[in-house]
Order: sequence, then structure tokens, then C-alpha cells
Amino acid sequence: MSDPSEATPQGRSVIHDLGYRPYTGQRLGAGAIARSLVVTGFRNAFGLGRSGRSKVLPFVLLGLNLLPALIVGGVMAFGGLDRLPIGYAEYASTTQVLLGVFVASQAPVLFSRDLRHGTIALYLARPLRSGAYALARWASLLAATLMFLVLPIVILYAVALLTELDVSDQTREAGIALGLAVLLALSLAGVSGVIASWSTRRGFAVVATIALLVVANGIVTVVQGISGEEGGRPVVGEVAGLFSPYSLYRGLMAAWTDADAPTPPSTTGMELAYVGVLVALSAVCVGLLVARYRREATS
Repeated sequence: MSDPSEATPQGRSVIHDLGYRPYTGQRLGAGAIARSLVVTGFRNAFGLGRSGRSKVLPFVLLGLNLLPALIVGGVMAFGGLDRLPIGYAEYASTTQVLLGVFVASQAPVLFSRDLRHGTIALYLARPLRSGAYALARWASLLAATLMFLVLPIVILYAVALLTELDVSDQTREAGIALGLAVLLALSLAGVSGVIASWSTRRGFAVVATIALLVVANGIVTVVQGISGEEGGRPVVGEVAGLFSPYSLYRGLMAAWTDADAPTPPSTTGMELAYVGVLVALSAVCVGLLVARYRREATS
């Protein structure tokens, strides 16, 4: 038997028949591999299929995130209130710290380990391009982030219907909240994924992601607070809001719902700019992810 490490005259290693190459039946292509990778990544983001210790943090964060919604349900059921104490879109803004910790801690699970241990080569040996691999990983993080954002909205909506609040109003507000949740999830999954992909050390990726989100949000909040004071310049706050995913979310929330937020966009053009920045940020981050994995595949 030849040495598996032996190279061909062209310099490529020999790929030996492991028993599956003579198979002549239908083969699952790249699409099936990518879908499987998305599902596996989504499960891994919540620690499913991993060690018991891996499940602690994501489920604790998810439980803390859902706790206010469950409390609201109890208050609505026994308190006889005629409106929800917290709005659908306002909920994510209230629990943004938990959301930030979740994406920061779980993005390295999907990206840092792959690149640190070189497991991407195992997938690229099959009919899957590096770009598709990166997109599948990003889709897993996006789905997990959406789960984190959407579940409270579903609970609040169910509570509103069970307590016989106006169906049309609740459906409209919940629909707006879902749209905002998608925009926020796109940006957060992109930012945290890029940081985790370029940092193969999980701890550093977590700290860097949280620091970026918290610092950017803090600076924007201060600028918006100053610009919103009497005699200030609201346009400065509107422009400052373009530099943090959380401030973009809050601005659109204030513009599209009855919730309060510092210096929301005052014109339709500015609202479109907020949406455009969120979408563009997501697209740029996905492009950087694909470039990072292509670089890994060719190195």
C-alpha cells in the first residue's frame, strides 16, 4: 500500500479510495451540506450536541431574556391592564445587554474554533465552496440571534391576544417589531461574526465584540443626549445614531412606533438612511466573512 503522505509529481497529495467512491446512487450536493451546517451551527449556538457546560450560558441568557415577557404575561392575566406594559419593539432595547452578551459569546463557537483548528478543510474536501461555508455559519448565528429576539415578541403577542386586546393594533405593532428584529439581528450577527472570524482566540473575540457594541452605543447615547437638550442640534444626534446598531434600532423604533428614544430620525429620508446603514453594515460584514474564509481555504 502506498504511503498516504506521498505526493504526486504535480505536488498534490494522493486521495485514496475510502470505500464510498464507487457509489453510483444519488449524492447530496453542496446545498444539503450547507443546510446541514446551518442546522448544526444553530444547535451549537445553544450548546445542543455539545457538553453540558456549553448549554449553561446560552440558556441562562435566553431565560433571563424571556423572564420579563413572562412576568408581563402574569401581570396582564391578573392585573386587568388594558395595554402591554412594554412595547414589542421596546423589549429588545430594554434587554440589549443580554443580547450583546449572547452574540458575543456564541459567535466564536461558530467561527473561532473552525479557523483555529482548521476544520474548514474537512468541508472543502467535499463539494462546498469556502464562501458557502462562511454563509452557512453566518446563517446559523443569524437564526440563533433571531430566536433570541423573536421569542419575547411571540410571548407578548400571545398574551395580548389572550387578554383580548385589539387584534389589528397588536398585529401591526408586532409586525413592526419583527421587521426591526430582523434588521438588528442582521447587523449584530455580521459584526460579531467578523470579529470572531478574525480572532481565533474565543476570549478575545468575546471581549472585543462586547467592547465595540458597548463603547459605540455609549458614545452615541452621550452625543444624542447632548444634542437633544434644549437649544441643542437634533440633526447631530440623528447623524450620530448611524454609528451603532443599537442606536439605529432605537431610532427606527421611535420613528415607527409610539416608544420614546433620543433624537429619532425626523424625516423619511433619515429613516431610510438608518435602514440602509443597517443593511449595508450586514452586507459588508458578510463580505468580510467570505473573504476571511477564502483566505483560509487558499492558505
